[in-house]
Amino acid sequence: MGSLGAILKNPDDFYPLLKLKMAARNAEKQIPPEPHWAFCYTMLHKVSRSFALVIQQLGTELRNAVCIFYLVLRALDTVEDDTSIETDVKVPILIAFHRHIYDRDWHFSCGTKEYKVLMDQFHHVSTAFLELGKNYQEAIEDITKRMGAGMAKFICKEVETIDDYDEYCHYVAGLVGLGLSKLFHASGSEDLAPDDLSNSMGLFLQKTNIIRDYLEDINEIPKSRMFWPRQIWSKYVNKLEDLKYEENSVKAVQCLNDMVTNALMHAEDCLTYMAALRDPPIFRFCAIPQIMAIGTLALCYNNIEVFRGVVKMRRGLTAKVIDRTTTMADVYGAFFDFASMLESKVDKNDPNATKALSRLEAIQKTCRESGLLSKSRKSYIVKDESGYGSTMIIVLVIMVSIIFSYLSASHQNN
Repeated sequence: MGSLGAILKNPDDFYPLLKLKMAARNAEKQIPPEPHWAFCYTMLHKVSRSFALVIQQLGTELRNAVCIFYLVLRALDTVEDDTSIETDVKVPILIAFHRHIYDRDWHFSCGTKEYKVLMDQFHHVSTAFLELGKNYQEAIEDITKRMGAGMAKFICKEVETIDDYDEYCHYVAGLVGLGLSKLFHASGSEDLAPDDLSNSMGLFLQKTNIIRDYLEDINEIPKSRMFWPRQIWSKYVNKLEDLKYEENSVKAVQCLNDMVTNALMHAEDCLTYMAALRDPPIFRFCAIPQIMAIGTLALCYNNIEVFRGVVKMRRGLTAKVIDRTTTMADVYGAFFDFASMLESKVDKNDPNATKALSRLEAIQKTCRESGLLSKSRKSYIVKDESGYGSTMIIVLVIMVSIIFSYLSASHQNN
């Protein structure tokens, strides 16, 4: 649950946070009893709690396929991310990974913390994979093969141009979008979405993560991970790592804004993709991360803190997104709000201001022309909440204390 200070500052976060906490408890109770499936869903909760919550809304068959798809690609990503693995060892593993998922005995020790557990006990994932329907298996194998080959290519190649950047993001995330579209289609719930739209769904999320994770990636030990394209950052500094130094703050923010502006080009495709979805659980599964992405971009834009620490949406706002997102009208409303928030941060003197404003106006226009924007909807744009008095604060403190006591007692009894 969010910190008490954050809740007191944003009292309307309380109810969505409570619902999120209860949903997390329910999700943990629904972990299957079979050892291999129990491992997979437990691991899913550990490597991505938010994803584990959203996936619970899917039907059992599709949920299992998406869970295994996610863990297979997370394992593949763990191999790619481990900078301690020598290239001559790493590349063959990436290229052959699609075959390893059929081998119940295969594992490879790498990564840290929960990712090391995933890799050491990968046989559980393979066992579960082999219980999926053939159509799901084929979709997962195809995407894993293509992604592994793409990752291997970029182990030996730097991200120089914007085309390289788009190609890299396609391999590590666009293919996830294509794979999910295949799984949705295989379940019989959705038509097969066009590849370009599926690709944009992945690129929008991946580019947001690459922007947000600049400092973590550049400080990676024993070797930095550098995904920002030279074609962009070389306009501002001589070396990518120079962006983190205080004396380069002005150039760093300009470069950051350039990167965010690049990511925004995928937003309209994402709206088109989501508007075509028919199945409500699949819609929510797709929509919540996309809203989180544009919300994160709004926070990162023109924000020097990206180069100083971690910039992310507060947990209460995340809870609101999860609670409020049920229809396409909710998505249009959220995209409009966060685009407006981002627009308010654009400095007219920024080198990319014109391009950024143009892309934001296009997003806002799409949302308006949908005819689904309601004036009575709840806005994500932060308003002055100083009107909450001491009485409200005292009530909230008491309520939080009671809820925490209840949840702790329930947890101990279970």
